[in-house]
This record gives sequence, C-alpha cells and structure tokens, in this order.
Amino acid sequence: MRGIYTSVNKIRRQVFTEVARFAYEGGDYTKFEEVPYKIIKGEIAAYRDSVFLERAIVGERLRLTMGLPWRKADEQAPISEGLDEAMKSEKYYEPPLVNIIKFACHSCPDNKVFVTDACQGCLAHPCKEVCPKNAVEIVNGRSVIDEEKCVKCGKCVQECPYGAITKLERPCAKACGMDAIRSDEFGRADIDYDKCVSCGMCLVNCPFGAIADKSQIFQTIQAIKSDVPVYAIVAPAVSGQFGPKLTPDKMKAAFRGLGFEDIVEVAVGADLDAASRGFIEEGVTSRDLLDTKLMGILTPRPSQVIDRFRSLEAQDKKAATDWYYTFSQDTDYIRRYRIARDVKWVTRTEYGDLDITINLSKPEKDPK
Repeated sequence: MRGIYTSVNKIRRQVFTEVARFAYEGGDYTKFEEVPYKIIKGEIAAYRDSVFLERAIVGERLRLTMGLPWRKADEQAPISEGLDEAMKSEKYYEPPLVNIIKFACHSCPDNKVFVTDACQGCLAHPCKEVCPKNAVEIVNGRSVIDEEKCVKCGKCVQECPYGAITKLERPCAKACGMDAIRSDEFGRADIDYDKCVSCGMCLVNCPFGAIADKSQIFQTIQAIKSDVPVYAIVAPAVSGQFGPKLTPDKMKAAFRGLGFEDIVEVAVGADLDAASRGFIEEGVTSRDLLDTKLMGILTPRPSQVIDRFRSLEAQDKKAATDWYYTFSQDTDYIRRYRIARDVKWVTRTEYGDLDITINLSKPEKDPK
C-alpha cells in the first residue's frame, strides 16, 4: 500500500495534526479526550463495525503519537494519563518503537491456502497432480484442500489455470524481513522484539492501521517553544519525498516556519566523522567517492540491473527507462538534492523560448 493514500493515512495525518496543534497552542490537555470525537464524527461507523471501537483506536494512536504507551482494552484510564511526563521536551519515548494496538488487529489468516468459487472443476486438475502431499481432493467436481495435509508450498496456486486457488498471508508478517511477527493466543499479530529491528515495514503494510509507531513530535514542539535553539537533521532522501519542486531554500524556509533554528543534512555528520577517522579526505569529491563505493556494495550486480532493464524493455521501453531513472535516483547516482539547487528559468528570444540552467549541482572542480 505504499504510495497509495488510504483512510489509514488519513487518520494518521489527522492524529498528528491534532497532537501538533495541542503542542503549539497549549492549554487544557484534558481536552485530548475530545479528539477521537473530532476525528471520528457522527454515530455511524465509517471504517469498522463500531464507532466506539474506531474512537478507542484513535485514542491509542493519539497516545503513541505523544510517545506514551498504548493500553489494553480492559484498562480504564483517560487518554491524557501520563501526559505530564511526556510534556518534557527532553523526554525520550520508552521502547518499543513499533506497537500493535491489539483490539485494532483483524487477526488476519496467516499462511492459508484455499480454493475460491472461481474453480471451474476442469478435467486436468493440475492442482491435484502437482500437490506433493496429496492434499487436494476432487469433491463434486471441484477442488478441495485438506488443511491437515497441506504444507502451504503454493504449487497448486501456481498451476491453477484460472487463478482460483489463493494463498493468504498476514500482510505484516509477509512484509517483515526478520520473521518477527507471530500470533498471540487470540490469533492477533504479535511482535517478537528480540528479532524486531523497528524498520516499520509491518506498519506501512497493515491494511487495518493496527500497527503504529511512537512519535516525539509532541516533545519536539515543546523543545521548539523553549529558549533552546533546535536544529532539524534531515536525510538526503527527503528531497525525493516531496517532488522536484522542493528546493533546499523552500525546505529551509518551511522548517524555520515551524520554529526550527535551521536544518542540517545528516550526511554531513557522517562525512565529517569519516574524515576525522581518516577514511576520506576533506572535500566533496572524497565524500562522493566514499558513498558511491558504499552504494556499490548495497546495490544489485550490474548484470542483474541489466537483466531487469531488458526484461522491462521487452514489454515497454518507457517503463524500462522510468524504472532505471528511479533506480539511479534511489541509489544516489542521480543526486536529487543537488539538482534541486540548480537555478533555472526560461527566456524568450527571437528564436523561441530558451531554457537556461546554472548548474550548481555539479560545479567545476577546485583547481587546487
């Protein structure tokens, strides 16, 4: 669901907006109790079976956004409980970072293979023929899977000519690269924090919005409102998240408008540290050579990139070119955050419009 704006994104944004509003405006924080009613309006549920359940989930999301722990369904306490401690600007959230709001979890079926109504009862029955455990039987001309015999290998799924057999996997567990998602005694998703690396992949892939991370937006705004200057440290990738129209000057102005003293690129710290340790020399060129070398270790082999490009090219040349352009940006071969610094304008001449660019992203090398 990444890249798709859904109701989960909408609610998350509304929660962050209200927490930020309270942090900036201050006032009576017991009014947090009213926020779920502001976000989930009316008497009829819009997303789940019960409007009360929807508001309860929003309440827990509010707590996590403020850096507070979520509560179980049988814990009776106001949403603002513990807020006095969270109001301290230097307060750091208590782990874990990624949390499952249990009563928001759908208890999705995990690793289950079944035959849908799309089964046509064909004569060949390839699903039955390829099953290594004889778990597929033909009942009244249609395929039926014996769950006790099935080992979820997926061969029947691949061979069905109608796509009538499907394999259901819990989205959060499927997205987790550390195999850290398991089931609790009620069949709800549960995180093994000994394995979890807090990457957030389960969070962005949960279609029920049951997984949320703790935020420090509340504490950050408290710090901004104090007399101590606060600097925002941003990753180079931030320029690619908001489109080509976001320039460094615009980003700096936006952060200062929020109250930050200034912004600093996080890569600057890494470069300074590498230079102090003698890994690289001072200067942009040395830094570029280092991150290019590191990226070369992390990215696929050139032969794999070429194979991927040719595979796409056989279907659609534009799709292949778009993919390679995006790949080049994601691997920092094309440095978007530097290109954004270029000064561009259009000048009308007697020969037509002339595009002029002052290339600040790749200046001439220092003659020294």
